[in-house]
Amino acid sequence: MEKTGLKPNRRSKITQQGNAWVVHVPRFGEEGEHLHTYGLLTPYFQGLTEGRLLATKCTNRKCPVKMDEPLWLPPRADCPDCHQPMVWEAIKNPMGYIYSYTYVERGGTGIEIETPYYQIDVKMPGVCTIVKGYLRNRTSIKIGDRVRAGFLTGDEATHTCLDLYWELQ
Repeated sequence: MEKTGLKPNRRSKITQQGNAWVVHVPRFGEEGEHLHTYGLLTPYFQGLTEGRLLATKCTNRKCPVKMDEPLWLPPRADCPDCHQPMVWEAIKNPMGYIYSYTYVERGGTGIEIETPYYQIDVKMPGVCTIVKGYLRNRTSIKIGDRVRAGFLTGDEATHTCLDLYWELQ
């Protein structure tokens, strides 16, 4: 297994069209490459490859929903409540706790993570949503365990959501 826990030959490459990334995913071999654009969410994926976690929040004062935890992660381009564009905000200390988890023994076709692994849902302070990801540690866990975000950067970056992983604190 690679140090990242990702299967070999699953590295994506990117090209850029305007401000948006286009990701070339080699899921089906060279002749079957899958293309996907991140569009307005490109800053999120750029941040991951730089070791930063970016969320979005609504700054519309007329938004009908006011939240104590205003950040959305995964990010939204537009507020789901008032439909106005969201603004980006960096999460300075990306930590949280395991809200729920699944022990994955067989990931199936197209899953890029070596098995077995824990797929976890993380609750973070200031974030109104639950963040889904995978745990890099391969030890027993329980609900409530504290975790810290980690990032695949540089040559390890996949340019996908797999660039965000979690480690036990």
